[in-house]
Amino acid sequence: MRLRKIMAATLIAALSGPALAQSLRPDQAAFRDLYKELVETNTTQSAGSCTLAAERMAARLKAVGFADKDLTLFATTEKPKDGGLVAVLPGTSKSLKPMLLLAHIDVVEAKREDWVRDPFTLIEEGGFFYARGVADDKAQAAIWTDALIRLKKQGIRAKRTIKLALTCGEETVGAFNGAEWLATNKPKLIEAEFALNEGGGGRVDADGKRTLLAMQVGEKTVQNYRFETTNPGGHSSVPRPDNAIYALSAAISKVGAYEFPIQFTDTTRSFFARTAASAGGEMGAAIKALLANPADKSADAIVSKDPTFHSTLRTTCVATMLEAGHAMNALPQRARAVVNCRIFPGISPDAVQAELEKLVADPSVTITKIPPVRPVAVPPALSAKILGPAEKLAAKYFPGVPLVPTMSTGGTDAPYLSLAGIPTYGVPGIFYEGDGGGVHGLNERIRAASLYDGRDYLFDLVLLYANQN
Repeated sequence: MRLRKIMAATLIAALSGPALAQSLRPDQAAFRDLYKELVETNTTQSAGSCTLAAERMAARLKAVGFADKDLTLFATTEKPKDGGLVAVLPGTSKSLKPMLLLAHIDVVEAKREDWVRDPFTLIEEGGFFYARGVADDKAQAAIWTDALIRLKKQGIRAKRTIKLALTCGEETVGAFNGAEWLATNKPKLIEAEFALNEGGGGRVDADGKRTLLAMQVGEKTVQNYRFETTNPGGHSSVPRPDNAIYALSAAISKVGAYEFPIQFTDTTRSFFARTAASAGGEMGAAIKALLANPADKSADAIVSKDPTFHSTLRTTCVATMLEAGHAMNALPQRARAVVNCRIFPGISPDAVQAELEKLVADPSVTITKIPPVRPVAVPPALSAKILGPAEKLAAKYFPGVPLVPTMSTGGTDAPYLSLAGIPTYGVPGIFYEGDGGGVHGLNERIRAASLYDGRDYLFDLVLLYANQN
């Protein structure tokens, strides 16, 4: 019996290790090696180095023939480990503007003691890759770097110049942000007609069935605000009528009860129109009613039962942190809260601050923006020139899976590119888990098949964009 168990274990190990590697095409094996190196280069804010990751990707590009003049490694003396890379593959056209491939290479923190596996070792198990960043966003970064390598090795020269920007700072509030730095300091280096970024993708169900493809066309602006009340305080045995905690609580309660008005962009209007047609029933009817009249409160109540729909329809603000008092037997001298707002495209953080101040209507509560103050998210055009090739290619690679334009309720580095006048789209192609796949959390994972299929799709998509007028 023991011998049988040993033989079975040996067979399982053989089938899940070398046999799997041998099933890869040579180009996929080369990509896996690049992906592994990038994932295993720690790029957390606390202990990692984006600069090292960028240097390693630059070395791979140089090894296939990229000239030094077409590779720009950048970092500042203040943040030497937060550097990045811009690579340029010249096109044949003198008139077509370049396109830009953007991906961030920094990752969210991960503690080894909390994870089942080492978060900075790429582990393939049960058809999944596990490690911090395997999905967000080193899958995209590896695919973009690999695409330039493939084009160079195959001697393909597209009409349009293709640029690649690997940047740091997307995951950490207040960190040096490479996309912002490039847009502000090196706009000519990344100048492009449009950019392709994270934010789109696809979804699979628990059984791995592909259910949806999404092209991100716009996103909200992320802005944090500090609500603060101060008071002389005193001994808790002698309460006073004004109390810093009570004033803050009243202000936060008003924010919690407030609904910002419903708005639509071309993208969200298209998204909801398609959703209404597929949903049918009460939800479909309510969505149609909102599209006809955004002020329809009864329709809003039905549609907003879905948290994602609720957030897609409007600006949202929510209290996320509280801090108050200094002693259990003393009246509070200070109370603070952080309110995190996801602001509808086209609306400025100043306008939202003014609306919050009007809502609170209490001079004892000060409301200030917490740095960084991000640029206003400008929605790009819902362009057939962008959506058309993606839909055409999706029908080939993922037949029967609908592709819809979406507005992200989260945030990417896309608003920073608007500083350089570059409309940015989150591409479809990589399918992620419906439960989030541990992104920003424990045991982050992505299906190996989703990664390899997404790589092929995105390579062809880049070529389509690069060769269209």
